[in-house]
Amino acid sequence: MDKKTLLKDLNAPEREVRLEALRGLRAMLDSGEIKEPVRTEDTNNHVHTTYSFSPYSPASAVYHAYMSGLSTVGIIDHDSIGGAREFIEAGEIMGITTTIGCEVRVSFADTPFNGMTLNNPDEPTVAYIALHGLPHNKIDELDVLLSGIREKRNERNALEVARLNEILEPYGLSLDFDRDVRPLSMEHDGGSITERHILYALVKKLIGKYGKGQPLLDFIGNDMGIEVKGAARGMLLDTEFEAYDYDVLNILKSNLVPRFFIAGGDDSLPVKKVVDYARGLGVIPTYCYLGDVAESPTGDKKAQKFEDDILDELMPVVKKLGFEGFAYMPSRNTMQQLERVMQKCREFGFFEISGEDINQPRQSFICIKQRDEAFRHLTDNTWALVGHENAATLDPQECIYSESIKQEFPQMDERVDYFKEIGLRYRK
Repeated sequence: MDKKTLLKDLNAPEREVRLEALRGLRAMLDSGEIKEPVRTEDTNNHVHTTYSFSPYSPASAVYHAYMSGLSTVGIIDHDSIGGAREFIEAGEIMGITTTIGCEVRVSFADTPFNGMTLNNPDEPTVAYIALHGLPHNKIDELDVLLSGIREKRNERNALEVARLNEILEPYGLSLDFDRDVRPLSMEHDGGSITERHILYALVKKLIGKYGKGQPLLDFIGNDMGIEVKGAARGMLLDTEFEAYDYDVLNILKSNLVPRFFIAGGDDSLPVKKVVDYARGLGVIPTYCYLGDVAESPTGDKKAQKFEDDILDELMPVVKKLGFEGFAYMPSRNTMQQLERVMQKCREFGFFEISGEDINQPRQSFICIKQRDEAFRHLTDNTWALVGHENAATLDPQECIYSESIKQEFPQMDERVDYFKEIGLRYRK
C-alpha cells in the first residue's frame, strides 16, 4: 500500500484499520521509503484527537508527533478518554513515549470565584482543567465520570443547535443535531461532541451551498456581518488548502459561539467533586492557565482578560481544592506573564506542565519558545509525568502526590528528579 493511502487510513472509522495503517508507515520508515525525522528533546503534553475535536485520530496524532521530531506526546481530549488505548498502542508502534489524560469544564460556583471569568472565554465561573498522567489501569474508572458528563453535554449541545438555527433561519440554513452533528464525532466509541463539532457541521453546510473562496467570503462578510480581514481573509481565499474547513470554522468560532452558547449546563460539575475523583484515580488534577489574551495566534479567540488580575488570590484556592499541577503554554503568553506564573508555581509547590493545544492542522506540534533556557524544566517535568503515569500504573503509592512520596520527597523538585529518572526508562 502506498504512503498516500496509509496516511488517509490513519483517520479511517475503524480503530484497527488506523493502527494497521500506522504499522505500514512504520515499516516504510524502517525500510527507508520514508525518511526518518530528526528526533529532538521537544515534548507536547496536550494534543487533541478525533475523540474530541481534531483533524487527527489517536494513531494519526502519534504519527504526526513522531514525524515532527517530538520525544514525547500526550493525548488530551475534552470529556473523553476513549482514544487513550489506541494512543498508547500507536506510541508503541511508532516508537515514541506517550502520556494520557483528558480535559473537562468544571464549576467554581462554590469558591470565591463564582461569577468571575477564569480561563473560559465563553462562560464565567466555569474553567477548563486537565487531568494528566492517568494510570493505564484506571481508564475505565475515569470514563465512568466522563460518560455522565458527555450525556449532560449532549443535552446542552442539542439546545445550542436549536439556538444556532434561530440565527441561521434568515439565510435558509438549519442543522439537525442527530443527522448533521453526531456523525462528525466519535461519540459511538466514547468520544465527545463539542461546540466545534456544531460549527464544523455548519461549515460543511455553508461550503455545500456557497462553495469555497470569494462566494463564501461574501456570504460570511456581507450577509452574516462577520468581518474577515488580513490573514484570515487570505485563508478563506486559499481554496486548495487541504483543511480549508478548519480555517472557516476558526473565523466563525469567535463570532458565533457567544451567540448560541448556553451557559450553566449540568455538564460542568463542581470543581471539588472532579478533583477528588481524579485524586482517587492517581491522575494529576491540573489547572490550565490561559492569561489575558491580546490576540489569539490561531485566530479563534478575541482579545479578552482572564486570570491575571486575580492570580494571587486564585492560586492558593486552587491548591486548597487539591490541584497538584499547573499548566501553561509558553507560546500563548508574554514572558512577563510566564515569569509570574512560574514564580507562583514554585511558591505553592505546583507541578508545572506544558503543552501546545493541538486541535487544527495549521498548528505545529513543536513549541519553539519552549526551547528557551527559561523553560528547560518543562522538559524535565514531562519525563517526570511519564514516570508518574507508568509508576502509578504499577503501584498506586508511586504517584507524584501520594502521601508516602511526599514524605520521602517533600519538595516538588525532589519529586520531579525521582520520577524523571523513572520516566527516562520509558524513553523510546
